[in-house]
Amino acid sequence: MKIKLDENIGSRGREVLRAAGHDVATVYDQRLGGAADKALFRACAEEHRVLITLDHDFCHVLRFPPEQSAGIVVLELPSRATRDALLNRLREFLKLLETRPLKNELWIV
Repeated sequence: MKIKLDENIGSRGREVLRAAGHDVATVYDQRLGGAADKALFRACAEEHRVLITLDHDFCHVLRFPPEQSAGIVVLELPSRATRDALLNRLREFLKLLETRPLKNELWIV
């Protein structure tokens, strides 16, 4: 699967996802750091990449229609999130991915 990690995740989770066999890019890799949400959504759609983010703005399905994307994953973390919490949430996402396709869907993990 082709994945783009938002700047709020960056390279921290890249290794976990790559180890699972996914093609992973970050917004920084592609010079999209600081880009508007709409621009990031469009870039992911054009590249057929699933967006993984912590940004709850992407839960607004009228603004970011999942059916116009390869998929959107919004990770939920505790208010005092740690790197381990983030990595564990990504591992949970990978387990869910084994059970059903993500294409054109919004997942909140």
